[in-house]
Amino acid sequence: MRFGVVVFPGSNCDHDAWYAVSHNLAQPCEFIWHDSTSLGDADAIILPGGFSYGDYLRCGAIAKFSPVMAAVKKFAADGGLVLGICNGFQILVESGLLPGALLRNRGLKFVCRQVSLRVETINSPFTASATRGQILRVPVAHGEGCYFADDRTLDQLEAEDRVVLRYLDNPNGSARHIAGILSPHRNVMGLMPHPERASDPLLGSADGRVIFESMVASLVRAAA
Repeated sequence: MRFGVVVFPGSNCDHDAWYAVSHNLAQPCEFIWHDSTSLGDADAIILPGGFSYGDYLRCGAIAKFSPVMAAVKKFAADGGLVLGICNGFQILVESGLLPGALLRNRGLKFVCRQVSLRVETINSPFTASATRGQILRVPVAHGEGCYFADDRTLDQLEAEDRVVLRYLDNPNGSARHIAGILSPHRNVMGLMPHPERASDPLLGSADGRVIFESMVASLVRAAA
């Protein structure tokens, strides 16, 4: 299964995501530059972490205008798997592919540390290989990671089983301890923690690998 990692000016976790997929999972993976109007023959797309366009205006606010995002939106509308990590999550929200907003962390400080996440649903192509309630140790590294949405949106996310991951030790003040969410059709996921930085035992945890393994397994099932 072929993965594509979108590279924006300011992305700095693109190689981390590429390594997790190409080396830890041994899956073909290519970089896609932000001004590309095509995603090539990718079966899944990753929007990586970093500081796209310097995070000017708001995180992800300029990246949503990149030519590649038109292709990402069409890919998602056609049912393609799209994973947004950290800044990638912010871009997905700014682009309207996911609801809500990512605000400054509670305490107004950049947070960079390992956190504990609970898998809230396995009814998604991103967590199908996990177990419900499974605890994952994955790092965060962000200054604007506080997930916010109005109560109606939050209630809808809960009712539709679209909260994928929840913090056990909320590092940023996110509403209802939400760490990751799904789109209505469940093929787009955004999360602030970095599973690509927890996909190899040498990094201190390989818990994040289950996200990518789930994507591969889901793609294989879909192709069968």
